[in-house]
Amino acid sequence: MSFTTLITADQLRAAGTGPSGPVVIEASFDLADVDAGEAAWRAGHLPGSHYAHLDRDLSGAKTGQNGRHPLPERRAFAQTLARFGVTPKRQVVALDRQGGVYAARLWWMLRWLGHAEVAVLDGSLAAWSAAGGKLTTEATPAAAETPPYPERHPLVKTIGADALLKALDDNALIDARAGERFRGEVEPLDKIGRAHV
Repeated sequence: MSFTTLITADQLRAAGTGPSGPVVIEASFDLADVDAGEAAWRAGHLPGSHYAHLDRDLSGAKTGQNGRHPLPERRAFAQTLARFGVTPKRQVVALDRQGGVYAARLWWMLRWLGHAEVAVLDGSLAAWSAAGGKLTTEATPAAAETPPYPERHPLVKTIGADALLKALDDNALIDARAGERFRGEVEPLDKIGRAHV
């Protein structure tokens, strides 16, 4: 059975977390402390899980015009997945310790690459522990001899800024930031450019 949205801790435990089970990738991150997510993973994580850093693994190079966390080149992201042992038909499970926001980005990026068999761990690490799942501090080695992830048709579409501006009259744009950030009342991260569309 493949999981394409959510997977429960019990379902993941039944599937196993070893070489024959799903590839488990933790994407925990803290925008105010970019080392905190990886430090938390090192202190205790699902056995066999890999850590994907938002800046290094889930974002591309910044140009000054493409935002704080631009998408990486598809080929670069495919190489990251190969390092984690992801192959086209292998189940992937994403999780984080921030309520799912970074796991959702990883889920979306896999869909963007054309990988359907990806699910977010429902309840994340707390649910895993509550279900009797163990944690480890043992580092997970990079996958050996996994071929680069092949080019596939994306399962989600992207839109550029110019096309988005043209489409705003006929479409809705949803900003998911906290209300006070959206209104420009407070901005703890982006000190310049508080305006919103």
